[in-house]
Amino acid sequence: MRRVLIVVYSWTGTSHRLAQAMASSLQWSLAEVRDAKPGRTPWRCIADSLLRRRPAIRYDGLDPRGFDAVVLVSPIWNGRLAGPMRSFVAERAQSLPPVAVVAVMGGRCAPGALAEIRRLLPRPPILDAAFTQREVEADELGSRLQAFGLGLDAALGGTPSALRPALASAT
Repeated sequence: MRRVLIVVYSWTGTSHRLAQAMASSLQWSLAEVRDAKPGRTPWRCIADSLLRRRPAIRYDGLDPRGFDAVVLVSPIWNGRLAGPMRSFVAERAQSLPPVAVVAVMGGRCAPGALAEIRRLLPRPPILDAAFTQREVEADELGSRLQAFGLGLDAALGGTPSALRPALASAT
């Protein structure tokens, strides 16, 4: 079984709920990026996104270098990557194992955020996916999380048949 670390930043809690569901469903480890200074406001979130700022962060989790892959789970603000996740990626880009990206959005597409991550990393993400806030709040994640897990395993060179039958199930 591959060792996968989910690194999440969540301001409202939606991305964190998705990351927890993913960790529980796929039996992956979970780590969190937090603002170094509490009190982030919606205006600061918007400004950080528009100006592509990299706010100070705290990282609470295991060293990503000990894993086969890292899955970044982050909200999308104004079509761009959330500032704290941008800071995490920029600070650790050279030492991260292969990266997959999961964007959480209110409804708009996330190509700008994915393009940002591609610019920050020395190699492109091996897999990406997007979930809407509505999907997360409605807890409509099961089959998509399983498909993401299978996709990540395939991207890392694994064989889906090596996974437990419950993970390969379409139900």
